[in-house]
Amino acid sequence: MKKVLFLLFSLTSFTAFAQNNDEKGVQAAIDQMFDGMRKADTTLFKSVFIPTSTLMSVGKTKDGLTSVRQESIPQFVASVGKQKPGALDERLSGYEIKIDGELATAWTPYTFYYNQQKSHCGVNAFTLVKIEGKWKIQNIIDTRRKDGCPDLPKP
Repeated sequence: MKKVLFLLFSLTSFTAFAQNNDEKGVQAAIDQMFDGMRKADTTLFKSVFIPTSTLMSVGKTKDGLTSVRQESIPQFVASVGKQKPGALDERLSGYEIKIDGELATAWTPYTFYYNQQKSHCGVNAFTLVKIEGKWKIQNIIDTRRKDGCPDLPKP
């Protein structure tokens, strides 16, 4: 009986340990993207994306209608590269990560600062895929609003 309990405990612990390492890997990929953005380092920034990655933003038009805008990753990388280091600063207030095998999602509320001034806030919804042992970003869709944005400390 003790052997059966030990085996069950060991399997449960291993699964929790693997999940915890994968969560750290997901968070590290996202953190690397934002570190690259803050540094205006396009090499660091683009290294966490899959070549087929997509970026979309949900917002409101001037008429108050909901719109979804898509930007290509090469455009996104180029826009980051045109900035001075420190100009772009997206600060996250947390991570909610879900993982199943090689697929992960991360929900990250944020406040975005441009040249140290609060610009907007919302939530990022990331989809990541584990490729050759590394978590890579497949998709980002975010919301953007100007109202009710919390002040967040610098990372």
